[in-house]
Amino acid sequence: MQGADVEAGTGPAADTVVVHVQLRPRRGSTRRCLAELAALAAAHPAVGFGVSGLGKDERVVRVTVGVELGPREAIARFSPQAQAAYAFVSDLFTVLYDHMPVYATEPGPAERAAAEALLGAADPEVVAVPGPRSPLPGERVPA
Repeated sequence: MQGADVEAGTGPAADTVVVHVQLRPRRGSTRRCLAELAALAAAHPAVGFGVSGLGKDERVVRVTVGVELGPREAIARFSPQAQAAYAFVSDLFTVLYDHMPVYATEPGPAERAAAEALLGAADPEVVAVPGPRSPLPGERVPA
Protein backbone atom coordinates (compact mmCIF):
# COMPACT_ATOMS: atom_id res chain seq x y z
CA MET A 1 0.00 0.00 0.00
CA GLN A 2 1.38 3.42 -0.93
CA GLY A 3 -0.35 5.20 1.94
CA ALA A 4 -3.79 6.68 2.49
CA ASP A 5 -4.88 10.26 2.14
CA VAL A 6 -8.19 11.61 3.37
CA GLU A 7 -8.52 15.36 3.62
CA ALA A 8 -11.23 17.97 3.98
CA GLY A 9 -12.54 19.62 0.83
CA THR A 10 -13.24 23.25 0.05
CA GLY A 11 -16.26 25.36 -0.85
CA PRO A 12 -19.76 25.21 0.64
CA ALA A 13 -19.27 21.66 1.93
CA ALA A 14 -15.96 22.45 3.65
CA ASP A 15 -16.14 19.27 5.72
CA THR A 16 -16.47 16.96 2.72
CA VAL A 17 -14.01 14.07 2.81
CA VAL A 18 -12.39 12.75 -0.37
CA VAL A 19 -10.36 9.54 -0.51
CA HIS A 20 -7.97 8.80 -3.38
CA VAL A 21 -7.58 5.33 -4.90
CA GLN A 22 -4.93 4.76 -7.55
CA LEU A 23 -5.41 2.15 -10.26
CA ARG A 24 -2.27 0.94 -12.01
CA PRO A 25 -3.18 -0.88 -15.22
CA ARG A 26 -0.42 -2.20 -17.43
CA ARG A 27 0.12 0.16 -20.32
CA GLY A 28 -1.74 -2.07 -22.79
CA SER A 29 -4.85 -2.39 -20.62
CA THR A 30 -5.54 1.28 -19.82
CA ARG A 31 -8.61 1.54 -22.06
CA ARG A 32 -10.06 -1.63 -20.54
CA CYS A 33 -9.45 -0.21 -17.06
CA LEU A 34 -11.23 3.05 -17.93
CA ALA A 35 -14.14 1.12 -19.50
CA GLU A 36 -14.44 -1.01 -16.34
CA LEU A 37 -14.31 2.15 -14.22
CA ALA A 38 -17.13 3.68 -16.31
CA ALA A 39 -19.21 0.51 -15.86
CA LEU A 40 -18.57 0.61 -12.12
CA ALA A 41 -19.67 4.26 -12.05
CA ALA A 42 -22.90 3.33 -13.82
CA ALA A 43 -23.52 0.72 -11.13
CA HIS A 44 -23.08 3.38 -8.41
CA PRO A 45 -24.89 6.48 -9.76
CA ALA A 46 -25.30 8.12 -6.34
CA VAL A 47 -21.55 8.30 -5.61
CA GLY A 48 -19.58 11.46 -6.39
CA PHE A 49 -16.19 10.61 -7.85
CA GLY A 50 -13.85 11.69 -10.59
CA VAL A 51 -10.50 10.92 -12.18
CA SER A 52 -8.30 13.30 -10.22
CA GLY A 53 -4.84 12.31 -11.49
CA LEU A 54 -3.12 10.60 -14.39
CA GLY A 55 0.53 9.57 -14.71
CA LYS A 56 2.69 6.82 -16.19
CA ASP A 57 6.04 5.11 -16.13
CA GLU A 58 7.59 2.48 -18.41
CA ARG A 59 5.26 -0.32 -17.18
CA VAL A 60 2.00 1.13 -15.86
CA VAL A 61 -0.39 4.04 -16.13
CA ARG A 62 -1.46 5.56 -12.80
CA VAL A 63 -5.16 6.55 -12.77
CA THR A 64 -6.08 8.24 -9.50
CA VAL A 65 -9.76 8.34 -8.60
CA GLY A 66 -11.10 10.78 -5.99
CA VAL A 67 -14.19 9.45 -4.20
CA GLU A 68 -16.34 11.83 -2.18
CA LEU A 69 -17.35 10.12 1.06
CA GLY A 70 -19.59 12.99 2.15
CA PRO A 71 -19.60 15.44 5.06
CA ARG A 72 -17.36 14.43 7.96
CA GLU A 73 -20.29 14.39 10.43
CA ALA A 74 -22.35 12.14 8.13
CA ILE A 75 -19.43 9.73 7.76
CA ALA A 76 -19.22 9.40 11.54
CA ARG A 77 -22.91 8.43 11.55
CA PHE A 78 -22.37 6.14 8.53
CA SER A 79 -24.97 8.00 6.45
CA PRO A 80 -26.51 6.47 3.30
CA GLN A 81 -24.13 8.64 1.22
CA ALA A 82 -21.12 7.35 3.15
CA GLN A 83 -22.35 3.75 2.87
CA ALA A 84 -22.76 4.13 -0.91
CA ALA A 85 -19.27 5.65 -1.22
CA TYR A 86 -17.70 2.88 0.85
CA ALA A 87 -19.49 0.28 -1.32
CA PHE A 88 -18.07 1.99 -4.42
CA VAL A 89 -14.53 1.98 -2.98
CA SER A 90 -14.94 -1.67 -2.00
CA ASP A 91 -16.02 -2.48 -5.56
CA LEU A 92 -13.04 -0.53 -6.93
CA PHE A 93 -10.76 -2.94 -5.08
CA THR A 94 -12.80 -6.03 -5.97
CA VAL A 95 -13.87 -5.42 -9.57
CA LEU A 96 -10.68 -3.64 -10.66
CA TYR A 97 -8.33 -5.95 -8.74
CA ASP A 98 -6.35 -6.74 -11.90
CA HIS A 99 -5.41 -3.07 -12.16
CA MET A 100 -3.63 -3.11 -8.77
CA PRO A 101 -5.73 -0.58 -6.79
CA VAL A 102 -4.12 1.08 -3.76
CA TYR A 103 -5.03 4.00 -1.52
CA ALA A 104 -2.97 6.98 -2.62
CA THR A 105 -2.13 10.53 -1.72
CA GLU A 106 -3.68 13.48 -3.50
CA PRO A 107 -2.28 13.72 -7.05
CA GLY A 108 0.32 16.40 -7.76
CA PRO A 109 -0.24 19.33 -10.11
CA ALA A 110 1.15 17.51 -13.18
CA GLU A 111 -1.07 14.45 -12.62
CA ARG A 112 -4.12 16.69 -12.02
CA ALA A 113 -3.42 18.62 -15.23
CA ALA A 114 -3.08 15.38 -17.22
CA ALA A 115 -6.40 14.10 -15.83
CA GLU A 116 -8.14 17.40 -16.64
CA ALA A 117 -6.79 17.27 -20.20
CA LEU A 118 -7.96 13.66 -20.62
CA LEU A 119 -11.43 14.38 -19.25
CA GLY A 120 -11.73 17.60 -21.24
CA ALA A 121 -10.88 15.77 -24.45
CA ALA A 122 -13.33 12.97 -23.67
CA ASP A 123 -16.32 15.06 -22.54
CA PRO A 124 -16.11 18.81 -21.87
CA GLU A 125 -19.14 18.65 -19.55
CA VAL A 126 -17.56 16.15 -17.13
CA VAL A 127 -16.79 17.76 -13.78
CA ALA A 128 -14.11 16.22 -11.57
CA VAL A 129 -14.45 15.83 -7.79
CA PRO A 130 -13.11 19.02 -6.18
CA GLY A 131 -9.56 18.52 -4.97
CA PRO A 132 -8.99 18.42 -1.25
CA ARG A 133 -7.56 21.56 0.26
CA SER A 134 -4.07 21.71 1.74
CA PRO A 135 -4.05 21.57 5.55
CA LEU A 136 -3.37 24.75 7.45
CA PRO A 137 -0.05 24.96 9.34
CA GLY A 138 -0.39 22.91 12.53
CA GLU A 139 -3.66 21.32 11.38
CA ARG A 140 -3.88 17.57 11.87
CA VAL A 141 -4.93 15.56 8.81
CA PRO A 142 -6.30 12.04 9.35
CA ALA A 143 -4.40 9.32 7.52
